[in-house]
Amino acid sequence: MTTTNGSPIELTLTIGGDLPVHRIGFGAMRLTGGPDRATGIAVARRAVELGVTFIDTADSYDLGQNEELLAEALHPYPPGVVVATKGGQVNLGRQWIPLGRPEYLRQQAELSLRRLRVERIDLLQLHRVDPAVPLADQVGALALLREQGKVRHIGLSEVSVEQLVQAERIAPIASVQNRYNLLDRASEDVLEHCASRGIAFVPWLPVAPLARAGHSPAVAVAERLGATPTQVALAWLLHRSPVVLPIPGTSSAAHLEQNVAAATLALDERAMVELAGA
Repeated sequence: MTTTNGSPIELTLTIGGDLPVHRIGFGAMRLTGGPDRATGIAVARRAVELGVTFIDTADSYDLGQNEELLAEALHPYPPGVVVATKGGQVNLGRQWIPLGRPEYLRQQAELSLRRLRVERIDLLQLHRVDPAVPLADQVGALALLREQGKVRHIGLSEVSVEQLVQAERIAPIASVQNRYNLLDRASEDVLEHCASRGIAFVPWLPVAPLARAGHSPAVAVAERLGATPTQVALAWLLHRSPVVLPIPGTSSAAHLEQNVAAATLALDERAMVELAGA
């Protein structure tokens, strides 16, 4: 636990009421398609060694190879480690395409179960809402998987408050994964709704490229606190709301260690004021 202005910052978040995880997660997307397989496996294992207990992947990352790599690296999964995956979007090489037909979602869930080598997926998120399919049908497909015991909790990605409320009428929603960071706060209203409902908010792209490039107040704060701009951006997310669970991704063990260390960075009142106007 770290503090800001004398107030405690809880470093554990409980997803769905029964899955406690460390609040700095890991986005595994970069572990395939770039580094050699041995490097990807080593980074995944190092993440767990550093205390990361929430790992994010998807069935569409390198056509399932990302899920397979995580299973090779971590199975049997250490106690407390949650591997969340997503379904409902495909990448044919040039663009991402939502695909939310119920039969497709059920099929992909079965494939994810096989690739991850588990009997139940702890958290399965709808990767994108397919505008060609009623949202009720898409959430209903995930809810059925949950009723069958193949999925423990379900979540959504890139949704509005209206869509989230609609989904909540069909099934309990444990998480929302929207783009959100220091320089992109378009999902502020979704975060507020999640906070009011106790829903985990998992920002993807938690560190904006501009923040890393130096065009951000995070740079000045980092220099004053003896940290990196990336660490400041991640610490700000942790301070922003107790339901926020950032998932920075990297294929570098050194960057991974820096990201995890952001959990111990306390932001004082001056830093929060400076970052508020980023």
